[in-house]
Amino acid sequence: MDNVTLARQNHRVGVHNMKKQAFAARSSLAALILSVSLAQAVTLTGACAQGAGADAATPGSGDLAGTVKSAKGAEAGVWVIAETTDTPTRYTKIVVTDDSGRFLIPDLPKANYQVWVRGYGLIDSAKVQANPGATLDLTAVPAPTPAAAAQVYPPIYWFSLLHLPPKSAFPMEQIKSQGEWLNVIKSGACQSCHALGTPGTRTISKRLGTFKNSADAWTVRLEAGSAQAFMARDITRLGTEEALKLFGQWTDGIAAGELPFATPERPSGISRNIVVTEWEWSDTTAYLHDEISTDRWDPSVNAKGKLYGSAEDSTDYMPILDPSTHTDSEVKIPVRDPNTPNVTARPHGFSPSWGPNAIWNSQTITHNPMMDEKGRVWMTSQIRAPENPDWCKAGSAHPSAKAFPIKQSNRNIAMYDPASEKFTLLSTCFPTHHLAFSRDHAQLFFSAGVVGPAVLGWLDVKKFEATHDEVQSQRWTPFVVDTSGDGKRGDYVEPNEALQPGKDKRLAVNEYAVAVSPVDGSVWGTVIGYPGSIVRTVLGANPEETALSEIYEPPLPGYGPRGGDIDAEGVYWVALASGHVGSFDRRKCKVLNGPTALGKHCPEGWTLYQLPGPQMRDVQDGGSAEASYYVWVDWFNTFGLGKNVPIVMGNLNSSIFAIVDGKFVNFTVPYPMGFFPKNVDGRVDDPATGWKGTALWSTYGTRAMFHLEGGTANRPRAVKLQLRPDPLAH
Repeated sequence: MDNVTLARQNHRVGVHNMKKQAFAARSSLAALILSVSLAQAVTLTGACAQGAGADAATPGSGDLAGTVKSAKGAEAGVWVIAETTDTPTRYTKIVVTDDSGRFLIPDLPKANYQVWVRGYGLIDSAKVQANPGATLDLTAVPAPTPAAAAQVYPPIYWFSLLHLPPKSAFPMEQIKSQGEWLNVIKSGACQSCHALGTPGTRTISKRLGTFKNSADAWTVRLEAGSAQAFMARDITRLGTEEALKLFGQWTDGIAAGELPFATPERPSGISRNIVVTEWEWSDTTAYLHDEISTDRWDPSVNAKGKLYGSAEDSTDYMPILDPSTHTDSEVKIPVRDPNTPNVTARPHGFSPSWGPNAIWNSQTITHNPMMDEKGRVWMTSQIRAPENPDWCKAGSAHPSAKAFPIKQSNRNIAMYDPASEKFTLLSTCFPTHHLAFSRDHAQLFFSAGVVGPAVLGWLDVKKFEATHDEVQSQRWTPFVVDTSGDGKRGDYVEPNEALQPGKDKRLAVNEYAVAVSPVDGSVWGTVIGYPGSIVRTVLGANPEETALSEIYEPPLPGYGPRGGDIDAEGVYWVALASGHVGSFDRRKCKVLNGPTALGKHCPEGWTLYQLPGPQMRDVQDGGSAEASYYVWVDWFNTFGLGKNVPIVMGNLNSSIFAIVDGKFVNFTVPYPMGFFPKNVDGRVDDPATGWKGTALWSTYGTRAMFHLEGGTANRPRAVKLQLRPDPLAH
């Protein structure tokens, strides 16, 4: 073990032990204070907490309840936030007031809490100290100016102020339309990594330096940090000089006092029934791409258990959260080859938040975890150098290599067994990015991500468990479309070759998302780009010879697929950079194969749903400024809105959306403002307890928690979302 790793582990263990000791002492003190308070019926007093009114909700011993009023009367649809650092890791719970301004925060661990009010049209109220069991009257504070009110608007309201080149400016050298230009910003390194419009992006820090204009400041900003290579790539595609000028004008306008032209609405209806719980985990510099809490096919797996995260480029330590004890920990993910490339080998510039030193250090660059039926955590993880072993390449006897040899991969596979606390590492010929199990957990499918050899790869999990032979347990296939129209896979032409009668065609596409249909076991994925596409693959009896794919492009004004999922009816749902969610029903297609089946042949299968929030002010096309990252379908009603409800990431709205009867329901996570979910999963902890026993789980998935309110003090947060029957349910 190297000195840095040893020091890091000793530090984490020491801090954890101190937290445990402090928590035990504080819990005892909090229990004593609470018992005295209840026995003597003490009522909180102060500027924001006086004796509770008669119409307040009645708290249980583990609840906080009361009313929120301002000089205007009861404040409906505002958030009440309770937060404590008495627990081993920071703990926060958030609810929404009802029509009468009443609130009830349920099931709080014993601790001292700071409680305050946040809402649109308000500034945050003063924080009041309280213990569970108390009844509070909180005084909301109307914002003295529109500028003060806008500080808690979600990023989309600030991002929509960015000017775009007019439609008349296109075609450009590399980009042919305004939609394609915007797609680069929304689906490229800008918005896929973090939200634009947060405090850290809509302003230029003085610590960055002094510049003659803001375009120069943006040049330096894009050269800073670990993601600079991706940002430099995208700004070049946009037309560097013009793009930097527009971003400079955006931040200049905001610095001069420009405010959003649209205002968000307060939560209403069932949006007020949300209960949000947050725990800090991992480190201030970490980037938590995803979390996993349960098995996609059985949400009762790992009931009441720990959460596991992936910290991608930032660290080799997998964060772990135990919600039952409010404790976070971590375990180091190993590599097979000690010479595995490290992300710190990438160039780094000066960061106004962290200075000149690299803050990320990762060989594994773990991207996405999933859980199997045994509670084991499988993840896409780099375990060796990209050059593949000979058995992956031309001349190998491996059946997949014979059909389609692969020279390099990127990530491979790591599996963590919580029971044994041990990792199993598997080398793959194909690159890995996202992953999804088949219904019987016999196959584990992988997308390649945005670059790679254009294949769908999978692991025969059962064979590997029986033989421990990683070579014979993996397969892969290229994407081949039945353009011959004979209903089977045959000889094919290459992507750059013209169609030939009687031959099929190989697609040069890399899937980003991956999902397995519960209807027929077909494998679906997204292809990032403009307009982008979705791909369906059926393996057949002998995949190297029988696998066939279908490709479908979204019709304009929809474009830019990112993450997607398939519902229980076989309909595919996908987040689009155009500010839509697209649903695709293959059953409506008039053409499924033949020479025209290359993407544009089934517009009738698509339905576009415009996402909430304002559109970019220079865009006249349908859609919104939202840049949703992923869609996940709630097959088992783990959230409480019914089975088969699509759950959409509202990355710029700081929320998740549910599509119920064709309409969006917005559930905002208001603190810290800038919630950036990459995905969610749903778990059933105890079906006998109703809404309390089920939840959606997510995490702040931004690369830059330090862009949010709180700055560099922020740690990523795991997020639990529960939907109760009404805003005052215990």
